[in-house]
Amino acid sequence: MWRKRCLVKIKNTKFEGAFEWLPLLFGKDVMVTIRKAVLADAPIIEQLAWEIFPATYKDILSWEQTEYMMEWMYSPESLRKQMEEEGHIYHLVYFNGEAVGYFSVQRQGERVWHLQKIYLKQKMQGKSVGKKMFMAAVEYIRANSQLPCTMELNVNRNNPAVAFYEKMGMHKATSGDFPIGDGYYMNDYIMAMEI
Repeated sequence: MWRKRCLVKIKNTKFEGAFEWLPLLFGKDVMVTIRKAVLADAPIIEQLAWEIFPATYKDILSWEQTEYMMEWMYSPESLRKQMEEEGHIYHLVYFNGEAVGYFSVQRQGERVWHLQKIYLKQKMQGKSVGKKMFMAAVEYIRANSQLPCTMELNVNRNNPAVAFYEKMGMHKATSGDFPIGDGYYMNDYIMAMEI
């Protein structure tokens, strides 16, 4: 009975509310929740990163660069520094109580924010959870900034996620090869959108 009512609602709304149809895709008792992380959540972020980041970049980066970047971005000390000193605001994403992803935003100027990280377990991709994460980042920035403002992010030029960000309204603002130490580079687009 529930699914029938949900289908009617979707038909009538013509998919105008992107999040209204999550229950249809996942079932009646499924819930996606997003909460702001605190420093005590760093082990959860690190564990998620070890599952998600290497899988995301396995065909793009060497294993040596992946290991270097994991230490650079996700060691306990790096996460502490990001959260306590650099203003990275992490959020954790849960699917039916299981942590499945995370994102972080950082103010970089009066009207400029950077979506530093947005990662989701592969099993959850293609189910609109990534869209919900992206929109949650936008809403956080909108609620905590003087508008209008700009949200930027870096994404590897060979990462299929470029198409996702374009679909979400971002555009390629510039590109570059950014040194990160030990002879490694991030070969990225910088994408942007106005909020």
